[in-house]
Amino acid sequence: MSIVSLRKILSKKDLSSLLQNLASQINSAIEIELIDGTQLISIGEQTSKNRYPIEVSGEKIGWVVGEEQTNTVATLLSLLAKQEVEKKELAKELLERYQEIDLFQDISTQLTTSLDTRQIAQLVLQEMSQLIESSAGVLMLLSPDATTLEIIADFGKFFDHSQIASAKGIIGSIVQSGRAELVNDVQADPRLWGEKNVDALICVPLQAKERILGAIAIGSNKIDAYKAEHLKLVSIFASQTAVAIEKAVLYEQSIQATAQAKAQTERLQQALQDLQLAQTQLIQSEKMSSLGQLIAGVAHEINNPVNFICGNLRCVSEYAQDLLHLLLEYQKCFPVAPPELESELDNIDLEFIIEDLPKLLDSMKLGSDRIVEIVKSLKNFSRHDEAQMTAVNIHDGIDGTLMILRHRLKATTNHPEIAIIKDYAKLPLIECYPGQLNQVFMNILANAIDALEESLVLKESPLTNDIEKMTCPTITIRTQNLDNQWVIIRIADNGPGMPEEIVQRIYDPFFTTKEIGKGTGLGMAISHQIIVDRHRGLLKCRSQPGQGTEFWIQIPVNFAVENPEVGEDSQSSAAAAIASIPPSAYTSDAEGFISSTTPIFNPTELLIRHSQLIRRLSQQNPDIDTTSPNEIYQMFQRHPILLKLYTTLLSWFCCPNPTQIHH
Repeated sequence: MSIVSLRKILSKKDLSSLLQNLASQINSAIEIELIDGTQLISIGEQTSKNRYPIEVSGEKIGWVVGEEQTNTVATLLSLLAKQEVEKKELAKELLERYQEIDLFQDISTQLTTSLDTRQIAQLVLQEMSQLIESSAGVLMLLSPDATTLEIIADFGKFFDHSQIASAKGIIGSIVQSGRAELVNDVQADPRLWGEKNVDALICVPLQAKERILGAIAIGSNKIDAYKAEHLKLVSIFASQTAVAIEKAVLYEQSIQATAQAKAQTERLQQALQDLQLAQTQLIQSEKMSSLGQLIAGVAHEINNPVNFICGNLRCVSEYAQDLLHLLLEYQKCFPVAPPELESELDNIDLEFIIEDLPKLLDSMKLGSDRIVEIVKSLKNFSRHDEAQMTAVNIHDGIDGTLMILRHRLKATTNHPEIAIIKDYAKLPLIECYPGQLNQVFMNILANAIDALEESLVLKESPLTNDIEKMTCPTITIRTQNLDNQWVIIRIADNGPGMPEEIVQRIYDPFFTTKEIGKGTGLGMAISHQIIVDRHRGLLKCRSQPGQGTEFWIQIPVNFAVENPEVGEDSQSSAAAAIASIPPSAYTSDAEGFISSTTPIFNPTELLIRHSQLIRRLSQQNPDIDTTSPNEIYQMFQRHPILLKLYTTLLSWFCCPNPTQIHH
């Protein structure tokens, strides 16, 4: 008969639903059988005959049938079976111990209610002093190296010191032998060493599971003060005390182990967050790098023909003016044209051409200048110097970003033009990663435009289409030089604003308030990393429903300037310190700004989003098994989630010891 029932384990609450979810996550059918082949659970249509054993203490109690991924299920069920065995062994041991202490039920109850070794020892000695007449008593515990006995409770004066050698004296000899003794003439015993304050003693080792924990001893000033029944009584006390002290010691060890495990879990969680944030940054950096290369290439290709057009347009304008001047002079000399020429002049409407040609050339010049300005903005936005810090004019980056977003600022049938108010201060050149800062400006400005487009503040009815009745949507950009050491960029909009609980989460990766397909939830997480980690700056947000939103970006003029809030600590230490702040500790400053914190990943939310992606992939390609690797790659490229991250999270949820899963 098996030492544990697999059928009983599978009948546990929620285990069946857990296996169902796990089967869908690993995309494999699961069958669970007893050792004799009796089927207990079958999930999905089985196509594989691979059998993975469910083992406990070296004994097979069942099988898991399925693909290679189902080995995880076998490991999980083996762990559950092991836990059941341990529970049975513990219950059996506890039953045996409680049967031994029925003689002193009251004292036993008191002992089991305490998990403090010193309190237990003092209680035992107090009870013993009332039952057995003694002048002194002591309870000692062995040190971890078993070289000394430490007194943790006593009454009277048994020893002159709080610690004694475990190999010396009568008590040391008794502890070494592991056998209880009654000595009615201590002074005549050849083993006498430190027991000079008593003339008779009883000493019983505290033994639990064949391990000596210490000793309990009582002494009297009278020779022949103790009898055999006293020894038996002290032995019963010792057996109960040993159990209680062992439980207390185990409890103390478990507390320490729990603290260590918690610290290790926090370190692993932080490592996982760092890994996930690095993966998120890698996705966004790859996209921005590709976008930057595309923009730079387009700008370069446009630049040459635009320069050709602009250079020739000036000559064309001069030639046109000369020709028109010559034509006017010719008309003065020959005011009457021949009939054939008069007919041709009427056909081409010469007067209109003379009037419109300069305007046409001016509009062409205006258009070419606009193209030159756009090309300049594209070049500025797609800086290829991200690997090195560069001193730049930060206003150029803001203006370039606005130029790219200009088409979204124009008026439409649904909203008026979004006004841009610039309040630029005189700033020095800033040492920064300009391409990454442009990415931050793009994220914040694009979010502001989205908010203004989706929920404009209306004077009357929120459903009106009358543009004149709408409050003019506005984005205000202010810059400030702070003590020639810091530069502050404030970007504010008069949109609908956000409640505080949303502000506290805007830097969490994959958190978004936009509709599915409109936002990935990565923009502000990446912005936080660029400003706080890469530039050692500060990113704050102030928002209230109905009062708009304002972002405060503060970066050093020189990269050597220390962080305004974390001082001289390293970036990793600062991130770890901020990450430890609970959500309830978020507070706003005097101006109402809430500082950003290190983005916190929620594994459950990540897994849900990844599951949505897989379902979306399945909907677009029902026959997923025949989908080409390139199609799958393109799908993941369109959505900012790594397949490697998905499989890593899946193994983390399903396996006690996560391992790399190969697709």
